[in-house]
Amino acid sequence: MSTNTLDSLSMYDLTAGLPEQVLAAAKNARGKTKLPEKQDIENIVVLGMGGSGISGEVIQAAAGPFMSVPITVVKSYTIPSFLSENSLVFAISFSGNTEETIEASIEAASMGAKMVCITSGGQLAELASSWNATLIDLPSDIAQPRAAIGHMSIPPLVVLEDIGFFPGASEWIDLAVDQLRIRRDELISDKTPAAKLAKKLARKIPLVYSSGAIGAAAAQRWKTQINENAKTAAFYGLNPELCHNEIAGWGQNGDVTRQLINVVNLRHDSEHPQVQKRFEIIQEVMTEAVAGIDQVWAQGEGDLAQLFDLILFGDFVSLHMAYEEDIDPGPIPVLSEIKDRLRKG
Repeated sequence: MSTNTLDSLSMYDLTAGLPEQVLAAAKNARGKTKLPEKQDIENIVVLGMGGSGISGEVIQAAAGPFMSVPITVVKSYTIPSFLSENSLVFAISFSGNTEETIEASIEAASMGAKMVCITSGGQLAELASSWNATLIDLPSDIAQPRAAIGHMSIPPLVVLEDIGFFPGASEWIDLAVDQLRIRRDELISDKTPAAKLAKKLARKIPLVYSSGAIGAAAAQRWKTQINENAKTAAFYGLNPELCHNEIAGWGQNGDVTRQLINVVNLRHDSEHPQVQKRFEIIQEVMTEAVAGIDQVWAQGEGDLAQLFDLILFGDFVSLHMAYEEDIDPGPIPVLSEIKDRLRKG
C-alpha cells in the first residue's frame, strides 16, 4: 500500500491490484448473450479515447495475430467508411459519456453494426439498452479510467473467444495474471526497480522506444501514464520506422538533448531479429546525444503476459515519478477543464 499522502485517488493501490482486476474482468465478460455469429463478421472496430482507448491497442496486440478478420482502433468522432452491418464494434468508455465515443457509437449503430458496449454507466449504457446491444458493466468505484485498463481491455478478448475468433484467450489471460502477480511483487518491494528508473527520469523528458504490436501498445501506455500521473511531457517511437526518419534528428542540438531526454527501450520476445540489431545500433548512435538510455525487458509467457508486464512496470514508474516531485498522480485538472469548456461551447 502506498504511504504517499498525495495519492488522493489511491492510484498506487489500484495499480498494484491489476492482476486481480484482470482476473475479475475475464470472469465478468464470460457467457454474455446477444453476441453475433462468427460468419457474420467481416471486421472489428474498437472505439475509445484516452484511458479507455488504450484497450484497442491491447486487443490488437493480443488478438490481432490470431484473427481471420482485421481489427481497427478508432480514436475520433467518426467511423471508418467500411463499417457496416457486418462489423463488430466494441464501444469502450469508462464513464459512458466520452463525447467522441458516443458520437462514433451512434453512427456505427445506425449503420447496423453489432455493438458491444463496455462502460460503467452514463449515456453509453442507455444507448446500449435502446439498441438491445451486449452490455458489459464496469465497476463504478474506480476514480480514473486509466486505472481500469484490465476491466476494459480483457472483456473484448473474452468476447472474441466466445464468438470463435480468438481460441485460447482464457489460457493467455491466465498466463498474464500469473506474470502480473510475479512482477507486482517485485514492483511493490522496497527495492523496486520502478523507483530506481523514476529517479533517473526525474526532470527529464522520457522518450519510450519499442517495436511491434506489443511494443506499440506498451510504449503508448508508458507515454500517457507519465503524462497523466507524473504531469510531465513524454513521447514514444517505434522500431524499425524510427530508423527511417527520427534517428536522423539526433544529429543536432546535442547540448540540449543531453540535458533533457532520457530514452527507455521496451524490449520483448516477439522482436524481429533485425529489430534487435537496430536497437544495438541506435544505442551506439544516440549515447552521446541523450542523458541516458535504459532498457526494460518484458517477462512472462505469451504476448498478452509480456504486454501487461510492460504496462504494469510503466504504471509504477509513472507513479514514482509523481511522488519524486510531490505530485498527486490522480487528478488531471487540465483534462477536466478542456471537457468543461467543450460542454459549455
